[in-house]
Amino acid sequence: MDQSFYNVSVEANNRGRPPEFDRARAVLEAARLFWRLGYSGTSTRDLSSAIGISTSSLYSAFGSKAGLFGESVRVYARRYTELYEKAVAAQSIRTVVDELLRSSVIEFTQPPDSHPGCLITSAVMSEVPATRKTRGGITTMLTKNERLLRDRVTTAIDEGEILGGTDADAVAGFVQANWHGLAAQAKHGVRRNELLRVAGFAQRAMWSTYSR
Repeated sequence: MDQSFYNVSVEANNRGRPPEFDRARAVLEAARLFWRLGYSGTSTRDLSSAIGISTSSLYSAFGSKAGLFGESVRVYARRYTELYEKAVAAQSIRTVVDELLRSSVIEFTQPPDSHPGCLITSAVMSEVPATRKTRGGITTMLTKNERLLRDRVTTAIDEGEILGGTDADAVAGFVQANWHGLAAQAKHGVRRNELLRVAGFAQRAMWSTYSR
């Protein structure tokens, strides 16, 4: 996957837009709608109304509804790879998992005036031809994130932090399943404190099985 997928700047491509056009704000407003309504449930009229520009200006700025969806997902999805990269650098595997789940919950539940929620779920579930490229990019990102975690789990097994013979794929898969579940619950309005409680319970259950 071209790394440029993850390095999109919302400040680029402003040529031809009126002076009051704020691309970053436009992407945020669009992301909120896509997160709440999904790709198919969000109309071009909804987007132009939320952003405050005409439909023709929206097409001029982003090419299409799919183009705006793709940019929204790319801009906010990059943050989750950064969370994985930071978490797996921790010294102990317990800290890795705790840092990953807790920091992700905090990210999922940021104030809506500055963050749209976890768009990854919306992107993966948008099974329409227009979003195929975006879905492919997100799938690549999720695979990369899980590989980072699995490799870190493998190191923990090799170093004796986790019981020998433990299936690294199963451990990483369990953490990933919890990650996606927390993202889905955040989308449905579950509060941060409750999500953190769930994350803590999942960790206790996992370590009671796999740790020394």
